[in-house]
Amino acid sequence: MSLDAVFADDGPFADAFPGYKLRTQQLEMAQAVETAIKNQGQLIAEAGTGTGKTFAYLVPALLSGGKVIVSTGTKTLQDQLFARDIPTVRKVLQVPVTIALLKGRSNYVCHYHLARTEQEGRFMRKEDIADLVKVQRYTKTAISGDKAACPGVAENAPIWGHVTSTRDNCLGQECPSHKDCFVLKARKDAQEADVVVVNHHLFFADVWLKDEGAGELLPACNTVIFDEAHQLPEVASLFFGETLTSGQLVDLARDSRAEALVAAKDFILLPAAAEALEKAVKDLRLVFKSDATRSPLHQLQQQNPEFMPALELVAEKLAMLCDLLGKQSERAEGLENCQIRALESVAILKRWMAGDDEENVHWVDVLQHGLILHATPLNIAQLFQKQLKSHPRAWVFASATLAVNGHFNHFKHELGLWDAVEATWESPFDYKQQAVLYVPQDMPEPNAPDFTKQVMEKAWPLLLTTQGHAFLLFTSLRAMREAHEIVQEKLKAAGLDWPVFLQGQGSRTELLDKFRLAPNAILVASQTFWEGIDVKGEQLSLVVIDKLPFSPPDDPVLSARIEQINKSGRSAFMDYQVPHAAITLKQGAGRLIRDETDIGILMIADKRLVEKQYGKMIWKSLPPMFRSRELATVQRFFEVKRQQGLEGTEVKGPTPATDSSE
Repeated sequence: MSLDAVFADDGPFADAFPGYKLRTQQLEMAQAVETAIKNQGQLIAEAGTGTGKTFAYLVPALLSGGKVIVSTGTKTLQDQLFARDIPTVRKVLQVPVTIALLKGRSNYVCHYHLARTEQEGRFMRKEDIADLVKVQRYTKTAISGDKAACPGVAENAPIWGHVTSTRDNCLGQECPSHKDCFVLKARKDAQEADVVVVNHHLFFADVWLKDEGAGELLPACNTVIFDEAHQLPEVASLFFGETLTSGQLVDLARDSRAEALVAAKDFILLPAAAEALEKAVKDLRLVFKSDATRSPLHQLQQQNPEFMPALELVAEKLAMLCDLLGKQSERAEGLENCQIRALESVAILKRWMAGDDEENVHWVDVLQHGLILHATPLNIAQLFQKQLKSHPRAWVFASATLAVNGHFNHFKHELGLWDAVEATWESPFDYKQQAVLYVPQDMPEPNAPDFTKQVMEKAWPLLLTTQGHAFLLFTSLRAMREAHEIVQEKLKAAGLDWPVFLQGQGSRTELLDKFRLAPNAILVASQTFWEGIDVKGEQLSLVVIDKLPFSPPDDPVLSARIEQINKSGRSAFMDYQVPHAAITLKQGAGRLIRDETDIGILMIADKRLVEKQYGKMIWKSLPPMFRSRELATVQRFFEVKRQQGLEGTEVKGPTPATDSSE
C-alpha cells in the first residue's frame, strides 16, 4: 500500500478515526522517512507540534518489512509507543509485525537478588517489608517481570534497589536463576521482534555499548528512529564518556560483605575491608558542604584541599578490597563477580585521578546523598559518526525542536551528521490566531536581585485573565521556590483559593494528573516540565517563562567546550550556547498549544529576547504566534479568542490587536 493511499481522506486512517483529514506535512514527512529507509540514509526531520510525526515515521517503518528500533526520550513515551501508537498503526495497516518493549535491567525483578534479600531480611522501614511481600507474590506469576506491572508497589519504592540487578552486580551465566531471568527474556523477545521500542539511555547503555549481548539488536536492524532527537547530544556525551558513582562503590562494598558472609565466613578480613571502603566513600561525600554542586577536577584540587586526600583513601581501600576478593573469588560466583567489578572500578578511578586530557573533561557531580565522577568527551561527533558508518542502515532523527532560525547546523555539528538529508515541516496550527507571545516592557536585567519578583508582578494580571490554568516555568530552583511563595501570597491577598502545585511535591506524573483535574490550577516548576508534557484545552491557557534558558556558566563540561570552541576560532556563544538556549526555549514554548482549538498566552519575561541581536535569532525560532509587548492587547486577544471558543466558533477571525512586534 502506498503512503498516499494510507494517508488519503478515504484511506485506512480515515476509516479508523472519525473526522480524520489529510495533513500534507504528515504525508511529506512519511515520504521522507520512506526514502531514508530505502536508501539506508540519514534524515533529520523537524516536525512542528500537531504534524503527527509519530504516525509519520511509524507507517513507513512498519511497511518497510525490516527490523526497526525506535528510541524515545523518556520511558513514558516509550510505554505510549508500545502500548498505544504502534498497535494502532499495526491494526490500521493490517501488517503482521511483532513488537517488543525493552527497558534497562533495573526495571526487571532479579530472582537472585530477590532471594538474597529474602534471606537477609534487613530493612529500615516496615513499608519495605510489605513491598517485598507484594514483589514476591507478583514474581510467582509474572510474565515480563517489569516492575511497572507489579501491583501496589510504586516504581520509585526503595525495595526495587534490593530486588533488581545492575550491570555491575549481575552474575550473568553464572547466576543460579539464569534460565528464569526476566532481563534475558525481554532481550530474547527484542531480538525476535520486528519493532523494538527502547529509550535513548538504554540504546546507548545496552545496545550501542553491547552490554552482555544486547548489542546483537543493532547489527540485525535495518532502521533506527530517534524520537525526541534533540536530547541525543547530551545522552550520547554521557555514555561515550566514563563514570564512577559513590553508589556503585557502596553497592560493591555491601555486596562483597553479603557474599563473604555466605561463601567465606572464615575470612574475616573481607567484611572488614568492605566496611572500610564504604566508610571512605561516605567520608568523601562529606568533604563537600553543599547538597548539589558540579566542579571540574582541576578546580577541586585548588579550592577543596580535603578532596584529593579523601579520594586517595577511597582508591586505597578499593584496591585493598579488590586484592582480598581476588584471594576468595573461586569460592563463589558472587565473590568472583564482586572482584570483576572491583577491578573495573580500580581502573576507572585510576584513569579519572590522572586528570583531564585533550579529549575529555574530568569533573564531579555532587548529589544530596552521593557523588559521581565523570570523564566526559568534549566532542562526540567523530565517535557518533564512526558508529553510524559501522553497518549500512537508515537513521532517522525526529523532533519538534531541532532547527535554530531555520537551520540544523548546530545539531549536525554536535553529532557529525554532515551527510544527512534535512527537512522541516511547520505545525498545522494557526499560531497567529491561537496564541499571543508577550514580552513585558520595563523589566530589569535578568541578573537583578528583584527579577523573579518582577516576573510575578507582570504575570499576575495574566493569571487573573486566564483564571489560573497556568504553567510558571523557571530556569533555576531558587527562582522557582521564590515564585511559588509570591504566587501563594498574591492568591491569599486576593481571597482566591486556587490550587498551586510545586515541582518536587510529588512525581511528575502525579503533579500533572492533579493539575489536569483541578480547577484554576497553577503549576510552578523548573526545566523538568519544559518538555514531554501534553495538556490540551483550557486547562493550560498560560505559560510563563522567566529567562532565556542558557546553561549555567559554571557547568564543567560547558566551560571546557566553550574554551575548546573558542580556541578553534569559532564563537562558542553564537555557535553553541545560543542554539542550545533556542532549542530549550522552543520546548518550553511548545507546552502551550497542543491542539488546533487551543488558545493561550506565552509570556517570556527576558527582555534580551527583543533587545539583543542574539535574542532576535532565538525570537525567530519560536512558533509564529501573534506578538505584543502591551498587556492590554494581550488580555484582549485572549478574551476575544476565548469568547469565540465559548460561542462554538473556530478560533479564527481578525486579530483584535494592532501592534505585532514580529
